[in-house]
Amino acid sequence: MRTIICLICLAFLVSGCALFDSSRRMEKTADQLAADGASAFMNEKYRAAITEYTDLKDWYPFSRYAILAELKIADAHFQLKEYDQAIAAYDQFERMHPRNEAVPYVINQIGLCWFNQMDTVDRDITPAKNAMAQFKRLMEQFPDSEYAQEAPERIQAGIDKIAGHELYVAKFYMKTGQYHAGLKRLEYIVEFYPGTEQSETALNLIPECAALAEDTEKE
Repeated sequence: MRTIICLICLAFLVSGCALFDSSRRMEKTADQLAADGASAFMNEKYRAAITEYTDLKDWYPFSRYAILAELKIADAHFQLKEYDQAIAAYDQFERMHPRNEAVPYVINQIGLCWFNQMDTVDRDITPAKNAMAQFKRLMEQFPDSEYAQEAPERIQAGIDKIAGHELYVAKFYMKTGQYHAGLKRLEYIVEFYPGTEQSETALNLIPECAALAEDTEKE
């Protein structure tokens, strides 16, 4: 009996805390939350903006500001360089509102999330590949969008990053005496990344690498 009473008291306390928290959040109207979220965002208080916009989205899902709140939450994560959270939020926005006029902007932002994670040529090239995929999608689906104008330049930057990585690996193979593997990488660069500086460098290295590979076979 004592156990049952304790459980009832615990349930009451939990529900009481939830009601208190709800009343605290519901003190603000949708207009107030939208205004406070915008003010926090403009003042670069992005964490506070996320809180205000999340409350707005959760407590007033049918408000005229709800869709804007979803987008600004993603933007705040982007500004905080929390790119995984930003990508997830942008993806969800596009899935929920595929015909919204902000979709070209959203695709561009997803691309920038990946683009901003591109690192030096000796690191993972997944961000470069993903960024290129998003910018290509933007150009295909919304070629007249203002956001598509810079896409070709960013795609080229991704190509340079990937080609640079391939060249780095090829040179590593050559330095470590793995000439056949290095030769394959060099030929791959020439075939798939023509017109790049890396392709020209690879083309110049192929004769040397091929000769070293041949000498290795003779040994």
